[in-house]
Amino acid sequence: MVRTSPLGRLKRPLRYVMGLTYVVAGVLHFVAPKVYEQVVPPGFPRPRTLVYLSGVAEVGLGLGVMFERTRRVSAWGLVALLVAVFPANVHMATSDDLDLQGVPERFRDSSDAALWARLPLQAVLVAWAWWYTDSERAGENS
Repeated sequence: MVRTSPLGRLKRPLRYVMGLTYVVAGVLHFVAPKVYEQVVPPGFPRPRTLVYLSGVAEVGLGLGVMFERTRRVSAWGLVALLVAVFPANVHMATSDDLDLQGVPERFRDSSDAALWARLPLQAVLVAWAWWYTDSERAGENS
């Protein structure tokens, strides 16, 4: 009998949490596109298009990671997406004039520490997605 670690037992439920989180985040790109446009770094072309493309990617990959058949490719897609949106997080942390119109007031004035904390959080999110890129092994809860 193959033993599964405590973290291994959480792997399947955490996959659904991750997937749903990305689906909700992706839908928000269409609900409040102006908010997301503001964090697209200057010089990137067509911010609204990039917001919509990343929203579609988040919804599609979030759904895909929840199904075993598409789990691996969707997890790799999430890794790539997280790397692709990293410049937006850097822009949020380094921009002095970012005023997120459309964001509730209590969240609009995020501290510099919170914005900088988002950067290493991206590494955690990449690691979480990466966890699902492995091939299924006998006895593993994936």
